[in-house]
Order: sequence, then C-alpha cells, then structure tokens
Amino acid sequence: MKNKQAELIGQLSDRELLFHLYATQIFLLIISFVLGIFLFENGFFLDLAQWNDPAIWTIGIPAGLAVVLVDLILMKVLPPSYYNDGGLNERIFRSRNSLHIALIAAIVAISEEILFRGIIQEKTGLIIASIIFALIHYRYLFNWFLFVNIVALSFFIGAIYSWTDNLAVTIVMHFTIDFLLGMAIKLKNKNGGGNG
Repeated sequence: MKNKQAELIGQLSDRELLFHLYATQIFLLIISFVLGIFLFENGFFLDLAQWNDPAIWTIGIPAGLAVVLVDLILMKVLPPSYYNDGGLNERIFRSRNSLHIALIAAIVAISEEILFRGIIQEKTGLIIASIIFALIHYRYLFNWFLFVNIVALSFFIGAIYSWTDNLAVTIVMHFTIDFLLGMAIKLKNKNGGGNG
C-alpha cells in the first residue's frame, strides 16, 4: 500500500499535486461548514476564534516554534527513514516561493483546525479528534515514527485548544509549524541537501 501511494504521488505533476492539495482543503472546509450549521445551536461556529487574543502571540506562536525546533533537531539526529513520507512534503514545498508556502500553510491550518478542533474536538473531545486528525494524514500510517509524531502533535494542538479555548491560537500554531517546516524543505533543497 505504501509503495502504491508513493507510485501515485510520483505520477502526479506539480500542478496536479497542488490541485489535489487545494481540493482536499476545500473539501475539509465544506465538511466543516455543513457540520457547523447542523451541530451548533446558533448555526455557526466561527466565533470559536478570537483574533485579538494575546494568547496567539504568547502561546500559539511559541508552541509552534517549539514543535519546529524539536522536529528540526530530530531530523538531524535520527536516520532519514524516520521522516520519509514518500516524498510528498518534499514535492509540495521544495520549489515554491515563500509567499506560496505561506498560502499553503494558511489554507491547511485554517481548514484542518476548523474541522478537527472547532468541530470534531468541540463535539467529541480531544481523544477522538486527535485520532481522526492522525488517520486523515494517511501517508504517515506507513511510517511508525511519523504516525507517533502526528498523533503526539495532534494531542498537543488539541491540548492547546482546550487550554486557550480559542481556535485562532491553534490556527496560528498550525500555520507556524507548516510554514517553517515548508521553508526548511525549500532551504534544504536550495542548498543542495535535497534528493531531487
């Protein structure tokens, strides 16, 4: 199954890969809005994000930076196979400009946090939301380390959401992680450290 997925990814052009990425995130947003209308009393749920909350700066960004720092250290000390996701992240980020990486990170952070923290965690709790979040990152299921990593990350983001009760904090945290790791992939490839 893992080889089949890597083969499918390898057959996609960069344009097709981006199309699938954006289509998936739009699909998650549509699911979120439909569920939000039916599951929340007032019919809407975006009031779960307060963008003027100082916790965005004092908790969200530092927590995101801490995750990135730990990941970068582990990438240096662990064998490369531990972070092998079939080359998908490499393909997505290696040749994008910084603005495009920021756009991808923002769309992913917004769509995933609205669905997994704003809808699923609000209605089912931290454990179920974290497990579903890990399972939707399908390509990580075939690498035990990446799976453990994504489960731990999901619980951490979910705990931050429970603590702050503000979706904006986890959106910014998620954005920080994806943007900085995307930039790290871009810089690694620019400096000749990539494998393609």
